[in-house]
Amino acid sequence: MFQIERPYQPAGDQPDAIKELTKGLNEGEKFQTLLGVTGSGKTFTMANIIQEVQRPTLVLTHNKTLVAQLYGEFKQFFPDNAVEYFVSYYDYYQPEAYMPTSDTYIEKDLAINEELEKLRLRTTTNLLSGRRDILVVASVSCIYGMGNPTEYENGIIRINTGDKIPRNSFLHAMVNSLYSRSQGEFSRGTFRVKGDTVDINLPYVDYGYRVTFFGDEIEEIESFEIETGKRIGKMHNAAIFPANMYMAPKHQMSEIIHEIQDEMNAQVDYFKSVGKHIEAQRIKERVNYDMEMI
Repeated sequence: MFQIERPYQPAGDQPDAIKELTKGLNEGEKFQTLLGVTGSGKTFTMANIIQEVQRPTLVLTHNKTLVAQLYGEFKQFFPDNAVEYFVSYYDYYQPEAYMPTSDTYIEKDLAINEELEKLRLRTTTNLLSGRRDILVVASVSCIYGMGNPTEYENGIIRINTGDKIPRNSFLHAMVNSLYSRSQGEFSRGTFRVKGDTVDINLPYVDYGYRVTFFGDEIEEIESFEIETGKRIGKMHNAAIFPANMYMAPKHQMSEIIHEIQDEMNAQVDYFKSVGKHIEAQRIKERVNYDMEMI
């Protein structure tokens, strides 16, 4: 349950605003507006409303700077609840471009912020964990496609001490959930195998899981510090969420590839019909390359 930590009580117009907005939400009002000048306590008022209605909440803002500010404030108001931060994980993004006059292709260039990616994944894991006391502060990036939530949920690996599962089957499940086996650097979203022990570097938190097998049985599950390898605590069960939110259903991959090929062929035919043969050749090369990478 949401439980606000407040060093002071609502004052001035805040109690009436909290009462009226809470009433509107409980009566099913779709749109309500809270007006107030800078410094009038709008965020504090909304925190009180969140505590009153006890519903999972999305706070949507128009830029990353305001997201960071609101995230910090709500984190202070709800220190014991799941306050999450969700923005685009690109520090830099340059889309690919093609200039047919000079036959120049400019490749896509980007830089991903690993810490932001961790926070995005932590948001999705908490949303699917069954918690109700979750508040997500997000920029407009949250409205864009993030993959199929059903497939993401199907990719969750749930294990218990004493489960009968061959080690290799467990490793295959890890790969299917988009984890990579590491022989060197133990980075986020990877796992390493040492005999009957599998260490997993979870991409959405700052610790890992260590799963120990005895034959085809899970003998022990524990959490540990990534940097030192020191054990944090023993666990009876664990849920391992996918390493990436873009889970592609394997049984649909062939169908998806055919749809891409059909769309590519249609675009190539169009370019040829209007005399743009260089563009037709370029898009065919790029799409075929991307499909090979898939």
